[in-house]
Amino acid sequence: MNKQRNILIISPFFYPEPISTGKFNTNFVNGLVAKGHKVTVLCFHPFYPGWKAKGSIAQLEGVKIIRGGKHLFYTKKTIFRRLILEFSFAFFVLRKLRKHQKHKNLVIPIFPPSFAFYFIVPFLNKKIQKVGMVHDLQEVYSDGKSGALNSLIRFFIHKVEKKCYQNCDKLLFLSNEMKNEAKKLYHLTDDKLEVQYPFITLQNQVSNDLESTFDSSKLNIVYSGALGEKQNPMKLLNFFSEASKQIKNTVFHIFSEGETMNKLKKVNENKNILFHSLVAKENLEELYSRSTVQVVPQKENTSKGSLPSKLPNLLASGCKILLITDANSEIEYFFKSNNLGLVSTNWSIDVLVKKLQFLIANQIDAVHQRKVAEKNFTIDKMILKILR
Repeated sequence: MNKQRNILIISPFFYPEPISTGKFNTNFVNGLVAKGHKVTVLCFHPFYPGWKAKGSIAQLEGVKIIRGGKHLFYTKKTIFRRLILEFSFAFFVLRKLRKHQKHKNLVIPIFPPSFAFYFIVPFLNKKIQKVGMVHDLQEVYSDGKSGALNSLIRFFIHKVEKKCYQNCDKLLFLSNEMKNEAKKLYHLTDDKLEVQYPFITLQNQVSNDLESTFDSSKLNIVYSGALGEKQNPMKLLNFFSEASKQIKNTVFHIFSEGETMNKLKKVNENKNILFHSLVAKENLEELYSRSTVQVVPQKENTSKGSLPSKLPNLLASGCKILLITDANSEIEYFFKSNNLGLVSTNWSIDVLVKKLQFLIANQIDAVHQRKVAEKNFTIDKMILKILR
């Protein structure tokens, strides 16, 4: 396991991409390099959250970064810009694969997106070990949507993800729920499946750049991170709006960017709900320390699709957490079995307001929360499972 590996990482999201997957991939690669492995990354120029490519020449020590997609144009329609991303990245990887798979003994495609690996499978050197890392199950998020177009998209998602996963020598999922759902959907065998929760990335350095953003005399309730369908954005806004009326001395903050954020701004009429850009990674600890409560929302019936990647950092920070997830989900069980935060398995506004009131009024054991995080969310365990 300690033998140096020559690794090819395939994902459009990489340094300095601010999306959570980009940060995760960057930290994961830095962990591989720190253990003496050689890493090449096929990725795109940063484009999140505005879906506009921003040319970058940023480099990381010990990492060979090959970028594409600098001149791509993305539409505002979610379905079509996703297709543009999938097909353009697949074409980019196909063009670069012959050169950059030379002398590699391990390729790690990071899913989603999946089209790139789907198309390169016939062209991969059979001697290279293929270990896929699964962040989200796209089929879970496509389920339940009506209409002929959505049915067609769901059909193709199933075909693509099935071929990708079945052609990996090993798959690592970020939760047991994801692993079990993928096993059922794609007829996978247990011997090639691994599970490891995402890892903590905090640097234990609290900045002082957000003082003007927060009123320390108020109770600051915060959602921070990517804001899309799986976060149930409209219901989140409605919850914040009603809670601000029922709980005195509160201010509600949403830190995000992109089209969904802009839509919420347009419909919001509550002056106690404030919108901000995403904070820099250097300010995460400060953001959490200034938050009275951090809200982690998951849309109904999607817990099998992913595990919130920011959860390890929130737990490690000692911040109060209100988790909204599915009943009997893995993350609900994890919170309850470890006596962490507060969980709601109901999107009823009345229920959420009462749980938020309870969390505000009561103390948590921050030391215990940090110990649980440090035990369960480590990059060393992830690298071990990827390489063994």
